[in-house]
Amino acid sequence: MAGDGKMGRSDRAAGPDRAAALELDREAVLAANQALYEALENGDLEAVEAIWLGAADADDKGGVVCVHPGWPVLRGRAQVTRSYMLIMMNTEYIQFFLTDVEVEVQGDVALVTCTENILSGGEAEEEGELGPLVGGKVVSTNLFRRTADGWRLWSHHGSPVLTSGDDEDED
Repeated sequence: MAGDGKMGRSDRAAGPDRAAALELDREAVLAANQALYEALENGDLEAVEAIWLGAADADDKGGVVCVHPGWPVLRGRAQVTRSYMLIMMNTEYIQFFLTDVEVEVQGDVALVTCTENILSGGEAEEEGELGPLVGGKVVSTNLFRRTADGWRLWSHHGSPVLTSGDDEDED
């Protein structure tokens, strides 16, 4: 980014100050990433929308990209928002346990990779009972951009991790 006149906060600092600025950026990106999963767990579509790049930084035809496991590529805020609305409407319960979280910050862009260990539940057959719970794993890449409003999600890509039930049979 040097030489293009657009330096992020981390690029302006030198030495120990640069390391401290990078650590602050990493913490802010991790907080934004965690906020995404908390918003999903709470079924809060407005909070999910607020985490993605805003209209000033991304239009309805491009700007943001999302790939949910098994879905086609979604482009633009309208498609991405609709996808989360559909997921929330069709998911009775969801909880994320993030593992293998790694963050890389380069200027005004940050990359987060993680494993989403997901526990989700369906609708109960009878009122007052718990519905069926299902577990799964997704490896995700979340790309964030620094904006005037803080770090905002630019792209999300989730790929399912296929597991086999034969692991216990192997001796």
